Amino acid sequence: MNLDHNTLKLLYVEDNEQARKSTQIILQEYFNHILVAVDGEDGFNKFKNNAVDLIITDINMPKLNGIEMIQKIRSINKEVPILVISAYSDTHYFTDSIKHGVQGYILKPLNIHQLEEAINTIKVKIVKNHQRKNSTRLLRQYQEIADKSTIISKTDLNGMITYVNDEFCRTSGYTREELIGQSHNIVRSPDEPAIIFKKLWETIKEKKETWHGVIKNQSKNGDIYYVKTTIKPILDYKDDIEEFIALRTLITDIIHPKKQLMDLLASLDESIVVLIKIEDFNYIETPLEKEESNKLQKEFAKKIFTWIPKKCRFSKVYLLEEGEFVFAKKYVHTLQVNELIKDIQYFQQQINATKINISPIDYDLSIIISLGYGKNAFENAQIGLTDLLETKQDFIIANELLNTKKSEALETIETFKMVKKAIDSYNIVSYFQPIVNNKTQQIEKYESLVRLIDEEKNIISPHFFLNTAKEGKYYKQITSMVLKNSFNALVKTNMNISINLSALDIEKIETKEIFFNLLEQHKEQAHKLTLELLEDEAIKNVNTIKEFIKQVRSYGVSIAIDDFGTGYSNFTRLLEYQPDYIKIDGSLILNIEHDNFSKNMVETIVAFAKKQGIKTIAEYVESEGIFNILCELGVDASQGYYFGKPTQLES
Repeated sequence: MNLDHNTLKLLYVEDNEQARKSTQIILQEYFNHILVAVDGEDGFNKFKNNAVDLIITDINMPKLNGIEMIQKIRSINKEVPILVISAYSDTHYFTDSIKHGVQGYILKPLNIHQLEEAINTIKVKIVKNHQRKNSTRLLRQYQEIADKSTIISKTDLNGMITYVNDEFCRTSGYTREELIGQSHNIVRSPDEPAIIFKKLWETIKEKKETWHGVIKNQSKNGDIYYVKTTIKPILDYKDDIEEFIALRTLITDIIHPKKQLMDLLASLDESIVVLIKIEDFNYIETPLEKEESNKLQKEFAKKIFTWIPKKCRFSKVYLLEEGEFVFAKKYVHTLQVNELIKDIQYFQQQINATKINISPIDYDLSIIISLGYGKNAFENAQIGLTDLLETKQDFIIANELLNTKKSEALETIETFKMVKKAIDSYNIVSYFQPIVNNKTQQIEKYESLVRLIDEEKNIISPHFFLNTAKEGKYYKQITSMVLKNSFNALVKTNMNISINLSALDIEKIETKEIFFNLLEQHKEQAHKLTLELLEDEAIKNVNTIKEFIKQVRSYGVSIAIDDFGTGYSNFTRLLEYQPDYIKIDGSLILNIEHDNFSKNMVETIVAFAKKQGIKTIAEYVESEGIFNILCELGVDASQGYYFGKPTQLES
């Protein structure tokens, strides 16, 4: 489902009938879907039984008060935004609300403008967070397709293997050590015709063109497997071949259980494929025996074949596995596809509206559909189906997805190559950005920021390589180099230095060993070091982080929480980590001149920090206007282009 402002569902909890009715009138201006609860217990029950995007609640209520209800909700859901509207301004109510991760606290009587700003800000964040998660999931899906679903290798001009990915090793059963330096004959099935490989080499080496085909291979333990293969020569600026890259899709399961379908597609230069899946099939299949599951799928295949419009001219439905079915035929022209799309969507609507019921379980089956056409229609449709399952949509025209996947795989490989070259040539460097005391406007410390210098001497931001590096073996090498750079700067410049570490870094034993070895070597300067802990949703064990903090504090190292003010776990992290500094997230600072919610949020953070004896640092301070507001609010220090860009420090 595409999430927008109009589809958000609000749970409004208020025991006072007069306040409830008057406020509900206001809320109807912003929400089309409002669930109303009359006390905390009613609110909690409605939350459990409904999908809710936002909660607005009073505090003083019978049965369960607002804080108790929030606490119970948080035991189930840590992320749903909560806005408190209350006549209580006591500090302990505010503190309890923060502790349980509320996103706003508005005092009665209501200030309509303040309520409007709070609601709009939270709604925008909900939509953006949903979009961000979808984008992240989509990117992760493509990365997984490139590295897990695609078997990748590279060879030199003589056909000797120079690189294989994990999927190549897993599929073939050989280790990297066994494969590197060998030819692909090590995995070729001995009964594959030699003419295939003769034509292959003519295509990629003599013609410098891309070769496509299906190859039968043999794993280390003797198992036969089939791969749909694309091999491309990589050319330099002179159009001379540097190496060859091969991307393969494992199709063993297709060759055997789906042989009829594959034989059909192999006979067609271009095809139309309609890939259908029973929605939530895994939940349907779980209580069934294998025989019952197969029977259900066969019955459903018969029914959908009778429902497909005759003018679509499909002669057969192909039953795959896990609730998937395929219609396929020859692709002729685009007009044919345009008409077909309308018919297929109507067919889908009819099935989902009719809700075909099939024994042996009482369940109304509905379907999602991915349609691909042209070359690689089936592969595109498969990727499209994955996208549908990820995005919770029910129909997609899946074209060029395979090419996108291949392009992203090549981009990832190029990034790996760039990172490796930078590491080998010691071109992973640290740039340092000043952090300025707001009262004295003097530099208190520098934050160490990683940069990569490529072969053309371009300075590359971590945005373009760090996430890719995390997927491979190079990330810990980058972290090691940054740590060494930072400690060198600590010694040579005699300046205070701030270093970023993520939970991923802290949980790696090798990285921790490097860090503590450096601390031991530089005990005298350790008190000038601040460790910035980065937000990371993938923290496996909070106790590991807390123990790490305890250890580094024993050296006199200060602790800062980075990107504070984003996500829903920040106040919990404060309680867990007890930092010396809070770095207020740049998204709040950038808008502070024009966004009252951001300003109020910063003001709240500063007030809370001062009560706890924690220093505050604002990121992304880009102008004098922003700086002046931060000074008014009592922020202790600033970092941003207004004071200086990241640069290399002189000794």
